[in-house]
This record gives sequence, structure tokens and C-alpha cells, in this order.
Amino acid sequence: MEGILPLYKPKGLTSHDCVSKLRRILKIRKIGHTGTLDPETDGVLPICIGRATKVAQYITDAGKAYEGEVTLGISTTTEDASGDIVAVKPVERPITKEEILGVLSKLTGEISQTPPMYSAVKVNGKKLYEYARQGIEVERPTRTVMIYSLDLLDDREIFSGEKIAFRFRAECSKGTYIRTLAVTIGEMLGYPAHMSDLTRIKAASFTLSDCLTFEQIKEKAEAGVISEELKPLEAALTCLPKYQIHDKLIEKVKNGAVFPTPADWKFGNAHVAVIDKNGKVYAIYEAHPKKSGLIKPVKVLAD
Repeated sequence: MEGILPLYKPKGLTSHDCVSKLRRILKIRKIGHTGTLDPETDGVLPICIGRATKVAQYITDAGKAYEGEVTLGISTTTEDASGDIVAVKPVERPITKEEILGVLSKLTGEISQTPPMYSAVKVNGKKLYEYARQGIEVERPTRTVMIYSLDLLDDREIFSGEKIAFRFRAECSKGTYIRTLAVTIGEMLGYPAHMSDLTRIKAASFTLSDCLTFEQIKEKAEAGVISEELKPLEAALTCLPKYQIHDKLIEKVKNGAVFPTPADWKFGNAHVAVIDKNGKVYAIYEAHPKKSGLIKPVKVLAD
């Protein structure tokens, strides 16, 4: 059994919990997730099985899309609804749709973020949430992320009340903290805020419509048809450029050969999926980092 199983992750489970549960259901050990999804976030979590674990990083590195909710007036320790309240400021004035759209526009593109203390980012070899649970505040690294689009999913012209909530959709790069984005939206509107709901609707090429629940997976596994639901390795590599090789070179690629750089190789330092005429991926190559004029395999994916 090998391939990519798009899982619908329910709220209340960590990504590691999901892997452990699938190992029991599928009775297979070689399983890995494709990047952590917070316990209180549901949605798309592609799971790599067997040989597909070799390409997990390319799903992790690909863009993601989310639908979430910002609540103004309250901020929390975790920046989401699961944390303790740290600030309350009733919303004393109506907020217009135009104001919100203006803030979302300013946050679209390349932005800087400081990861929340309750996150898995490591500082000095220790995860930030481990410091946070001990009540220790440490300096956190600021990172640059890309927000490809940020849209308001609410048709109201005026938002009013002591607490205001509205939904949004974000398409973003790897490493983006949507919780932190929600807090920033609130700050730019003049209020403490937190992310009160979040669903990942897309990871790499996988969407909610591709996903199976644990119950569906268990039923199909018991019926012996779960293999039919696995997506091929190629589905994880849609973000990579492709280079087609002749059939006579396939065996050499499968054996991890180093080649002279082809004349039509125009990929710079990018990772490139090497495919046959039918689109099957045999390996991922890159320009040799030490020997000019050569390309070398990063990963060999063929049996």
C-alpha cells in the first residue's frame, strides 16, 4: 500500500494523533503527515503512505488555503478560542465593510509574522509551546510569509456589537500562522482579536472534496478497497517543474545516476520532477551543488 490519502482531520486531534489512529486502522507503520495542523483546526491533512513518505516535504512546502473567523474584542494566550483571555476591549463603534477590506488588502502580499508562543517553532532546540507551558517568554524569530489572497466572506455593510466576528478566506505560503493573521487584522482595526474558527480547505493540490473521514477510511479498509482511494505520488509534486526523459535513461535515473546538465535544462537551483512520456515521476533532480555542469538526484522515487 502506497500513495497519498487526503484525510479530513476533525477538531480535537493533533496531526500526530491522526497518524497513530491511521496506523491502527490500516495496520501499516510507514505513514507520515504533511505538516502540523493545530488540534482545534479541521480540514485537509494529506497523509503519505509507504513510498509516498519520500514526497511529504513537497506537500508541506506547497501553498495552503483556509477559511476562518476573526472575533474582535477579545485576545487570548494561544491567539485562538482555546486559550485563556488576556485582553478584553468592547467594540464601541460600528466597523464598516470598507474598513475591513482595506485591512485585508494591506495584509495581502509579503508580510512579516512573529510566531505565537503556543506554536511548534523551535528556539534553542525547544518548541515554543513548551516554553509557554512553563510560563517562560522567549524571543521569537520573525519570518516572512506570502499571503496570496485574503478575502472577506461576509456581505454585511456595517458590523456592530461589543464583539464582532466575520469570516475570511486566505491563500498563503508555508509557515503562515492564520491565528497571528487574525490577531493582526484586529490590531489594525483597533481591537484585541483572536481566531475563533479555522478550516484548512486546501493543501497543495488536495481539497476538502478529496478528503475522507476516519469513519469512511475504516469502512473502506475493512472492505479491502482503501487502496483505490490513494492518490499517486505525482499528485504531491504538482508544484514542481517537470523534465521529461527518454525511455533509455529511465534505468539510470532509477539507479540514481548523475548526468551532464541537459542543454534544455532551464531550472536554476530548483528541484525538478523527472518524468517519462506518460507523466510518471521517477526521481527529483537538482543542479549539482558542487560540480558545475552536472545534475544529481535529490530523491529517487521509482521502485
